[in-house]
Amino acid sequence: MMNRTPSRHHRRTLPTLAVSSLGLASAIALTACGGGGGGSSTPVTPPITTQSVKVPFAISDASSEDWSAIQVTVTSVVFVSASGNTANLLSAPVTVNLEQLDGLSEALGSASLTAGTTYTGAILTISANPGDVSLTVSGDPETGFPEAASTSAAPDVIPSSRIQIQGATGPAGSMVVTVPVTFATPLIAPAATSATNPTPASTTAIDVEFDLAHPAFIVGHQPVGGGSTIWAVNFKGPVKHKPVDDLRHLVLRHMYGTMSGVSADNTTLTITRDWPTLPLVSPETFTAGTASVPITVDATNGTLFYDVDAKTHSTITDLSTVATSLTAGKYVRVAARYQQDGTLVATRIWVSATFNTVFASPEGHVLHVNGNTGASFTVDNADGRPMVIGVDANTQFFFRNPGTAADVTPIGTGPTFLTLDNLARGFKVHVTPVDVTASPIVASTVDIEAAPYEGTISDVTSTGFALTRSFATARDDYAVTLSYIAASTPNGKDPLTGAALTGFKYWDFAYPTQVTSGTAATTDFMAATGGGVNFGGSAGAYHAVGVSYATWGDPADVNGWSAPQAILLPTVIPHTTVAAPIASGTTSFTIAAAGGTTPVTVNFSTAANSATLAYQVDRTNGVVTVSPQDLTTSAGLAALTSGLQAGAKVMVSAVPQSDGSLKAYVISYYTGTLPNN
Repeated sequence: MMNRTPSRHHRRTLPTLAVSSLGLASAIALTACGGGGGGSSTPVTPPITTQSVKVPFAISDASSEDWSAIQVTVTSVVFVSASGNTANLLSAPVTVNLEQLDGLSEALGSASLTAGTTYTGAILTISANPGDVSLTVSGDPETGFPEAASTSAAPDVIPSSRIQIQGATGPAGSMVVTVPVTFATPLIAPAATSATNPTPASTTAIDVEFDLAHPAFIVGHQPVGGGSTIWAVNFKGPVKHKPVDDLRHLVLRHMYGTMSGVSADNTTLTITRDWPTLPLVSPETFTAGTASVPITVDATNGTLFYDVDAKTHSTITDLSTVATSLTAGKYVRVAARYQQDGTLVATRIWVSATFNTVFASPEGHVLHVNGNTGASFTVDNADGRPMVIGVDANTQFFFRNPGTAADVTPIGTGPTFLTLDNLARGFKVHVTPVDVTASPIVASTVDIEAAPYEGTISDVTSTGFALTRSFATARDDYAVTLSYIAASTPNGKDPLTGAALTGFKYWDFAYPTQVTSGTAATTDFMAATGGGVNFGGSAGAYHAVGVSYATWGDPADVNGWSAPQAILLPTVIPHTTVAAPIASGTTSFTIAAAGGTTPVTVNFSTAANSATLAYQVDRTNGVVTVSPQDLTTSAGLAALTSGLQAGAKVMVSAVPQSDGSLKAYVISYYTGTLPNN
């Protein structure tokens, strides 16, 4: 439950995303040769001849208040090893809207790695021709955002002429950006444990994050005096490896496909993947893939089955009662999860004779919740059009938490779920309408795929903490208190040691592998969030900011949302100039904020592996260039010192400290035509 209380909240002011990633989940089924003669009475023990590991891989990212669509095309993914690189893991280029993958993974397919080989990184290739990266503005961007909000009648799509992709190379029409990523923990492709047990001993995963909260990822530059805003998209630098402890923990986005058949034992349906057309069209079309994907029914918990054309639904433990609805050529949408061995199990299945009917299910982030004034909420839909969704007494709400009851059993029903403030702005949802032709649409089911609460951290105690968030539309503001999950609740593994974790954990956004957990986690969290800075005047104070992807029904809070983790986020301090430059031999300077009366000290690091990230943003003749400066080198430090002269405009992304200073994560300074803000 949460109390909606308007409250001032300083947050990132760039039009960027919170967290984004290309997840490459690995280690599932091995291929092992062998068998016995049909008439032999003596079992023949075959040799272990494992040659490859089938590797599923996926794309994921996080949310943005300012964008409803960030569309990119990934053309290749290559794993790097000492013995040579793999072939492209993608059978064909894949275009995705990153905004739809908040905390989710888009299963793209699978490829083979050599068992026993150590892979140390990946090389991503992204299409970089004009128009290959598309940006669509949200229906309610933050105050001061330089672009107009999208409406249901007119989504605001940024012209490709105002989007400049950094680092693009190659001939016109074939331009790409190549992004190398080093794995924080190398991936060793596992081998079979025995001839009779060809399953790897453990399941691992690779998550390469497109850090869309990074202040240098999407940089908006509007010149002093007005003029067109240029959006510079920088893939190099804001991409890093974030370990994932278990393949089964990945929350998969709904997948689409064409029915191929049902197994003889009625346990498995097989589909050929379909990829919805992007940008969306009406009626929606698709590109047929080549991957054949078997998906098993959940015989233990049951799979919810929806015949969209007949408007019926049921719970099934095998396909015998619905096989007539799953004839070859029918279109399906499936919510599924991975098993330990890499197979897919369906939690919900939708089927229709037409692709548009099975696709027509609003998907996006919650924009507004009308729990008090009416039984409805608004979704920033995939096409950039805000859509009002009605809720009636039969609407069921689910929470995507693989392998738990919440994934297959409704956590709430009807308008009461809204009036109790259990749905908040920023949640990522996928809606299934009762009738896709109705207007307005009424939800039959609402999949809550991610439940991020973000804001200023306060009231931190041994049992929980508060997050306070303000939006451009005040009715969306919230002040929510989250309990920590129970100390005994399993909570993944340590990304560096692999040790199993229980209870609450937290980490610094810049260092995702350095997780604080265990009995001291809550005490340490109180100390880590106790900092703050104050510029005085109208600029005011800035305190610790974080995000928690909440979970439902933990024993610590069985009636609602609780916090399994918290991620400390750097705060972007807007409208600042250098008050005192970097003095010789020091690693600090001071900044003044517009409307403030007191300069604040900014400390930065030049240490290897933990140096503050610095970027020179230059606009010359209408071209914006974002250049990283390596502060571990004398040349990089000299460039930063030269750029941070008194009065220079600077953007600092930093964590407030208990002594009133700022610990810088990113420093951006400007050359050429200066920005308006």
